[in-house]
Amino acid sequence: MKKKCLALFACVCMCTSAQVPGGGYPISPVPFTSVKVTDHFWGQRLRASREVTIPLAFSKCEETGRYDNFVKAACPSPDYQVGGFSFDDTDVYKTIEGASYLLQTYPDKKLEKYIDSVLTVVAAAQEPDGYLFTARTMNPDHPHEWAGSQRWEKVEELSHEFYNLGHMVEGAIAHYQATGKRNFLDIAIRYADCIDREIGEAPDKLVRVPGHQIAEMALAKLYLVTGQQKYLDLAKFFLDKRGYTTRVDAYSQAHLPVLEQEEAVGHAVRAAYMYSGMADVAALTGDMGYVEAIGKIWENVVNKKLYITGGIGATSHGEAFGANYELPNMTAYCETCAAIGNVYWNYRLFLLHGESKYFDVLERTLYNGLISGISLDGGGFFYPNPLASSGQHERQPWFGCACCPSNACRFIPSLPGYVYAVKEGQVYVNLFMENQAELKVKNKTLQLTQTTNYPWDGDIRIDVVPSGKQEFTMKVRLPGWVQGEVVPGDLYAYADQRELGYQVSVNGEVVPVSPEKGYLTIERVWKKGDVIDIHFDMEPRMVVAHEEVEANRGRVAIERGPVVYCAEWADNDCSVSGVLLNKKPAFSVEYKSDLLYGINQIKTSGQLLKYDAGGRLSVEDVLLTLIPYYAWAHRGKGEMAVWLPQEVRAVQPEGVK
Repeated sequence: MKKKCLALFACVCMCTSAQVPGGGYPISPVPFTSVKVTDHFWGQRLRASREVTIPLAFSKCEETGRYDNFVKAACPSPDYQVGGFSFDDTDVYKTIEGASYLLQTYPDKKLEKYIDSVLTVVAAAQEPDGYLFTARTMNPDHPHEWAGSQRWEKVEELSHEFYNLGHMVEGAIAHYQATGKRNFLDIAIRYADCIDREIGEAPDKLVRVPGHQIAEMALAKLYLVTGQQKYLDLAKFFLDKRGYTTRVDAYSQAHLPVLEQEEAVGHAVRAAYMYSGMADVAALTGDMGYVEAIGKIWENVVNKKLYITGGIGATSHGEAFGANYELPNMTAYCETCAAIGNVYWNYRLFLLHGESKYFDVLERTLYNGLISGISLDGGGFFYPNPLASSGQHERQPWFGCACCPSNACRFIPSLPGYVYAVKEGQVYVNLFMENQAELKVKNKTLQLTQTTNYPWDGDIRIDVVPSGKQEFTMKVRLPGWVQGEVVPGDLYAYADQRELGYQVSVNGEVVPVSPEKGYLTIERVWKKGDVIDIHFDMEPRMVVAHEEVEANRGRVAIERGPVVYCAEWADNDCSVSGVLLNKKPAFSVEYKSDLLYGINQIKTSGQLLKYDAGGRLSVEDVLLTLIPYYAWAHRGKGEMAVWLPQEVRAVQPEGVK
């Protein structure tokens, strides 16, 4: 047996030299495989994911013993010391998911063969009844300390058995859709069937809910792929029993039944995954109680608990939401995984309601709090994403708890799937990036080509190529930042009274349009050669936070279009936390093609308060340079701030610790 295990592991070593389902939703996503992104901004990110992040993740799975755990589980022994985390298996599943997305757009026989070799090892670790949890199976008498003495004993606490199922299913479906092979899908189905046999309402079953949510989303997808009602029923069971088992704490969103919850509390990643699962189950079952509940929670987040970067989760204590208006900057947690979960959740709310406000939050998260967690070259990561630093923060090449890097592996390749959506004869244009897309509208093929330099300017051209003359409605999102709304609600506001303009032209003629649910609607019979030109005014704006946000009183943030800016040590010769911005600042914008893969820099003037040699407070005029927040911490450790003082009460003079 031991020789067999070593052979399996050698096979892996030698080979080394989602999108959201449309089922049930009123609006259907256009899959990422139908959208080829060609622009510099996102094209560079996608290339880094393909060439650096995913290969790095696979190598780390090997180096850190993730694969070896499966080898050991295939050949259990009382001699094995079970270490690491109980959810280490998911890093393998998530990386395969991201790699499978790549296979759909960049076929690669070598990568496909490598994944198959990994799946051979995974399959060997599965127990005869389908159970697959290496943290127990490799040494059943002395499993991981979080696993409990028997199956499901601590699944509501720290074992993560259901969490592992969720990521396994997500990865297996992506792999099946990419390759047509069932080797991973069959593994996931056997594990799902094992749980379905042992968990549920029947007298011979156990009533348990996930300690860490995600199985709800995954089981809804598995229902769509297989048509098996039992998987949707199990997803709904996990939601409906939450708050009714022995686990009744706010940390895991079990303090109340899900239909009674109105405030975002507890672990931010678990919460966002649960809210996304509620949306999926609501779409598939028609249970509007879920929709009403997550709508109330969403209102709580956007009005009281959302960072200007789109990050969620204010505190490191429990990686959790804080109290209302508790949004500290330097200690902000804003986990990268939570930003990804925030995108999932807002996207599903858009698919349910068709309102642009959800994409306003999604876009803000995407351009700021999410991609800040992944270095521009794809090889460094943040777990938390603070909004201020005194030099203590630095990107890491990997983490022992690697949920964020592996989550980045699976999210970035799926990005093109968020650009467009379709509902009957309506085409939604939700994100702006250069791409070529092929859509189906009323069973007819439609080709769209976007040309733009967004997010650096607000000009977008869309070339429309229908199959013959085709009548449909284009719905182009008018971003909230164009309409004078930082985010939905009153948590943030623009400090100036300026109004930005916008214009839409078809074939060179201005079209009078006004927003409906945040979309500019153009109805016509389209023909080949039609061109839509869109212009959004884009200029630097100062943002203030609600007065209840104590951390930001007397401070302002600067953003331009969807991008939030920060001041960083590398661009400034003074302490950025000691600069007092002018009350009526002037801004200049300059594109720097040779800096941080190409960015817009913003410059403005301010005053530096400092103490002279005699201890007297003095004022010095300074020029302050700002860069996009997502690009900070690429040039070494040092000071950074998003929220900058504009009132004396908020400034700390230079020389004061």
